[in-house]
Amino acid sequence: MLRNAKVATRLPAKDLNRARAFYSEKLGLEPIEERPGGLRYICAGGEFALFVSAGIQSGTHTQMGWEVEDIEATVRELRARGVEFEEYDMPGLKTIGGIAEIAGNYPSKGAGERGAWFRDSEGNLLGIGQPV
Repeated sequence: MLRNAKVATRLPAKDLNRARAFYSEKLGLEPIEERPGGLRYICAGGEFALFVSAGIQSGTHTQMGWEVEDIEATVRELRARGVEFEEYDMPGLKTIGGIAEIAGNYPSKGAGERGAWFRDSEGNLLGIGQPV
């Protein structure tokens, strides 16, 4: 039943105007549709929406991610727009210049992945990855 259904991410935002500005100014994304309390975005391989929520964003795990062809160029471009990348140094995950080398991946996607993470204006943890 769900196998043929589209999947979409929903991200909470305490301040929708602040979130809209972040996604526009920092990520270069504009909503394709809006409604009271919500903004809808479409990217090449999916869609996501921001919605007003009084809840607390966990920010303890990747809540949404993009797969890119050149992670170094993407990180460079986002940094130039003011995005601040997370740095990690723990067993199994160490970033250098904001990018981590991650062993293991789904077999159809390669042997591993390079990843980088940043937070949006609302505290949601977002990631970008490049299969290798």
